[in-house]
Amino acid sequence: MKYVLLGNLSSEWAARQEERLGSAKEKLEQLGIKLEAVFYTQGRYDFVDIVDTPSPEALMTFAIWYSTRGFGRIQSMPAFDADTLAQAIEGM
Repeated sequence: MKYVLLGNLSSEWAARQEERLGSAKEKLEQLGIKLEAVFYTQGRYDFVDIVDTPSPEALMTFAIWYSTRGFGRIQSMPAFDADTLAQAIEGM
């Protein structure tokens, strides 16, 4: 299942990008989550990531881990491709 992650960096970690990202990538790999894209943004969120996760529980584990390390906060949203949307429409 793919998810969009909307994240905010803590002020402590904002200037320590390489260290934070390296730790996060290691944890994602341990949990079987594939990081597909990373985008840095301006506005309400500091970054937007696209991930492919084996389960919602794996993503929840990552979000809790991320927060307890003091890196910041993450919101997640399931992401569906166009084929999935078409199937949902057909099933109406």
